[in-house]
Amino acid sequence: MLTAVLVVTGYIVGSMPWGYWLARIFRGEDIRTKGSGNIGATNVWRVYGRGLGLAALLLDTAKGFAPAFLGTMLVGHGTGVLAGAAAMLGHWRPLFLGFRKGGKMVATAGGAFLGVAPAVAGAALGVWLIVFGLTRYASVASIAAVASLAVWAWLLGFPWPVIAFGAFAGAAVLVLHRANIRRLVHGEENRFQGLGRRGESKSAASP
Repeated sequence: MLTAVLVVTGYIVGSMPWGYWLARIFRGEDIRTKGSGNIGATNVWRVYGRGLGLAALLLDTAKGFAPAFLGTMLVGHGTGVLAGAAAMLGHWRPLFLGFRKGGKMVATAGGAFLGVAPAVAGAALGVWLIVFGLTRYASVASIAAVASLAVWAWLLGFPWPVIAFGAFAGAAVLVLHRANIRRLVHGEENRFQGLGRRGESKSAASP
């Protein structure tokens, strides 16, 4: 029963579209009509700058972390994984946006793994930073980082539910980045440049 409650809570918390809400509250605009049209933190950062972008990133990460951490602490890794996966699902198809298209789940997946397996999340973050530093492609860094989750979980000796969760997260993020992959293949994906307070970078990828 507790597992079911945590999974439902995970979906509801994951459904909180912080990128959309922050743009509405502080700019009076619909982020879905700006930039790539995605509600994720990268698009918020690209369109509105570092302040709102960082806020969206932290909140999207937190909504994956909270249910996964509670599930792991109160029940075990299996429940933590289910609650974290539910949060990711909520981010992708948010209840509060009428189940319409949400974000690409990267930050929420990172938060979920921070709650279930912090060492794995830290290793994947290292992969993201290295790949992003070398390529300046947020999409490539995101795909590489999330794809590494299952490998790190296995190498660090976590139980099979965590390894399976890593594989699921990697596959889901890969599917949601199909358009980015097509642009990369055709040389049309633009590098992320928006690290200032406000202004347009050229990235088309969003967590």
